[in-house]
Amino acid sequence: MNIAETETPFIVEAKTCGFNNKKSISYHFIESSHSLCLDKRELVLAQIQACERLLKYAKDGSELSAIEKEIAELKLALDMLHY
Repeated sequence: MNIAETETPFIVEAKTCGFNNKKSISYHFIESSHSLCLDKRELVLAQIQACERLLKYAKDGSELSAIEKEIAELKLALDMLHY
């Protein structure tokens, strides 16, 4: 039997939304099958990975600072999940 791998290497995609100093990050699953079988740690790691990819495309300082703040908060949440 031949099995073709159709899944993308990333689970979550991040986007910036809002304007001026009110920027925030939103997420959505690239493949819907992942939304059923992720634990909290995997989800936070996927969000961090998505934000790190998003850093490459930051257009201005407010967008960059919003992404960096989100990454810091996600890393803190990940540390708290270990306890």
